[in-house]
Amino acid sequence: MKRSRWNPDHSRRNFLRGIGGAALSLPWLESLSAAATVRQRMAHYYVPIGVVRRGFFPGEADHIIPKGNLGGVMKSLGEQDPNFSTRPLEHLTPTMQPLAGMKDQLSLITGMDRTFQNGTDVHAQCASCYLSSAEPYTIKQSAWPLDRTLDHIVADEIGQETPFSTLEFSCNSHRDNKESIYFDNISWYGTGHLAPSIRSPRKMYRRLFSTQEIEGYRDITDLVLADAHSVKRDLGYADQQKFSEYYDSIRSIEVQMERLESMRAELAKVTMDEPPESYLPRGEYIRLMGDLMVTALQTGLTNVATFMIGPERWDTPYKFEGLFEDGKPRSHHQMSHNQTKMIDDLLKVDQFYMEQYVYLLEKMADIQEADGSSLLDNTLFTYGSGLGDGSTHQYNDLPIIVAGGKGKIKRGQHINLPEGTPLANLWLTQARLLGLDRERFADSTGLVKSLLV
Repeated sequence: MKRSRWNPDHSRRNFLRGIGGAALSLPWLESLSAAATVRQRMAHYYVPIGVVRRGFFPGEADHIIPKGNLGGVMKSLGEQDPNFSTRPLEHLTPTMQPLAGMKDQLSLITGMDRTFQNGTDVHAQCASCYLSSAEPYTIKQSAWPLDRTLDHIVADEIGQETPFSTLEFSCNSHRDNKESIYFDNISWYGTGHLAPSIRSPRKMYRRLFSTQEIEGYRDITDLVLADAHSVKRDLGYADQQKFSEYYDSIRSIEVQMERLESMRAELAKVTMDEPPESYLPRGEYIRLMGDLMVTALQTGLTNVATFMIGPERWDTPYKFEGLFEDGKPRSHHQMSHNQTKMIDDLLKVDQFYMEQYVYLLEKMADIQEADGSSLLDNTLFTYGSGLGDGSTHQYNDLPIIVAGGKGKIKRGQHINLPEGTPLANLWLTQARLLGLDRERFADSTGLVKSLLV
């Protein structure tokens, strides 16, 4: 491909300016790059209320965890060899089936635990303390074992040269005056200091691109594309294609936002038992927020993101489009406590959330970086929950999947850790992989060496 001459006036990240000082970021373009540099990123995809164990964990398909069993006796039921350490990830359980096309780019990790500190709600603690994993009773100024979370600690190392050191996404469209902030946030600057997540796609879009509402203009993309015309002429053919694809995706985000906002306005006119947000298409909303997160990681707006798929315990319902014949919204939390009767519905919800994770994996895998690798290759992208099972509130044997990290972590593996391995061991491992020089994280006891290449 013919390479255009580097023009120092063209900045990768900040060369398009629209009205009101707005700026859109660019993906890596060979024609506008002086050198091939690849950044390392970290993102966390948090699933609330745990999973149905026999649908997620290999070997537990024929078992039901007894009510109240918090001691981990079900940890390895059904495994032909419960003492194995690492084996190829060949058999995928029903919940993990959507991962079939991506399993060579990720590893399943089983056996990691968190210790519950008595005195606070189970659901609230499992969400708010998920990324801090502080040793119980060591945080004296709070009833919560909650310290500065992993995302902010890592951002101190890899997020200082980005416009946003971290970004916090939440896919909870509801407002609830019953539950506290501990149920709906996993990112904290420190004990008692919340890093508030953004739940509105429109608000997140404005934050990322600094757009200002100006009456008479349909959207910022039209203006920016007009400004970009002269720059596009300087690009090689391949970069012109990438440039067009990128701005088509931005326009698509705008169209989706308008559609959901219009739908919400129409639903608000109708008298319903549930709030209008209950009837918004759940998958579409999650994917829209996911598109914004991927764009932010792709363009260097941030290197660190948290993505909370839904709140813990809230009884507010959602419409999981396409899952249930009656089309009515369902409460994930209420279903989890009626698992015997609603097991089939719960399994559908678990798979639905896995499908959204796969959507983001595939999107990141399709984005090429400066050295020919993918965005996913250069991101540690973790799926996880603070509960091992939503109905029994168990904190042991958490469902964890780590994707990306090519050349850093083993992929295509099922890694089974010794019973009682702290979740903080994984957080310490990820911190070290991203350049932090520290011997311990929270209640960690060492690295997850079996994950490392």
